[in-house]
Amino acid sequence: MIRKICVVVTARPSYSRIKTALTAIKNHPKLELQLVVAGSALLGKYGNAVDYIENDGFTIAEKVFMVLEGENPTAMAKTTGLGVMELSNVLFRLQPDAVVTIADRFETIATSISAAYQNIPLIHVQGGEITGNIDEKVRHANTKLADLHLVSSEEAFNRVVKMGEQSEKVFNTGCPSIDIAKRVKENPKLDFDPLEKYGGVGENINWQNGYVVVMQHPVTTEYDSARKDVVKTLEVINELDIPTFWFWPNVDAGSDGTSKGIRSFRETQKPKNIHFFKSMEPEDFLKLLVNSKCLIGNSSVGIRECSYLGVPVVNIGTRQNKRQRGNNVVDVDYDKNNIKEAILERIENKNILPEKIYGDGDAGKKIADILASANLEFHKTITY
Repeated sequence: MIRKICVVVTARPSYSRIKTALTAIKNHPKLELQLVVAGSALLGKYGNAVDYIENDGFTIAEKVFMVLEGENPTAMAKTTGLGVMELSNVLFRLQPDAVVTIADRFETIATSISAAYQNIPLIHVQGGEITGNIDEKVRHANTKLADLHLVSSEEAFNRVVKMGEQSEKVFNTGCPSIDIAKRVKENPKLDFDPLEKYGGVGENINWQNGYVVVMQHPVTTEYDSARKDVVKTLEVINELDIPTFWFWPNVDAGSDGTSKGIRSFRETQKPKNIHFFKSMEPEDFLKLLVNSKCLIGNSSVGIRECSYLGVPVVNIGTRQNKRQRGNNVVDVDYDKNNIKEAILERIENKNILPEKIYGDGDAGKKIADILASANLEFHKTITY
């Protein structure tokens, strides 16, 4: 019997976190992929991840428009509520055998509620990690609603079991994004011109002789300081005068402040060394990173993929607080001098070794095999 597996992708980073698993599910003889794309993954202002998804050959079963404007905590709550209503109808129509929710973005709990309340087995990918802020609350809530857990590290496995989940329902598959990083590591050549392929906004920087990458998101529990925080990083990058590829933030409380800070700085200061992008295809983005001098900001890609690839990272602020990290990462606060010193130190450090904290590069296949063979239940026994 073919199992219908519904995977809900709600944002740009979620796609790269699950892409290889989607391929493995699609190609598995005992599985049928029902792909639902929702939230900011459908919106042009956040990079139109849906275009990359369709270009990669995936058939989208349903599209769910659920993002409310505002980019503040109230808008986040309302977006999640709308997501519960819309996704509940989608799951009722699709009648999947199981639903997959991904990681920790605020709106992912809408998928979990919609599935759990309709007695559909729920699988949570990348549970058991800690970061602080609203992401951690949502991740752990997803874990408690889920019936099967596909985690990315041994530490995460142990934490999910400590939360009362049965160990036989928890599998350390590694992170599917590391599968993409493995392919990039085997063929790291930057075989495209980022400016020609993706356009973007800003100066045509001379990146061929070395560059850095910046991706800085707002912190949901510190959203009112998002604009001030990003301006500090902009000022440091401008002063260093290193060619820089800068990427737009995710949709979160505070992303409006981050975006306004970037736009205002771009218009008033007209930096000559920075070029801005909304997004890239996952593999291209990792090629850009592995050939860079350093990643700067607070993206989880610095913690996960960059650890595997050995890319130097300056992690700013609390967004990735307490997440398991490798020797490639140095943490700093929002002090300009500290940020500048950390960037210069990371660029000069030649002793950064790759680490396999989040898997070996075969997570997608492991996930598909587990989905095809595991006992799928919508009720569970918790051990405390």
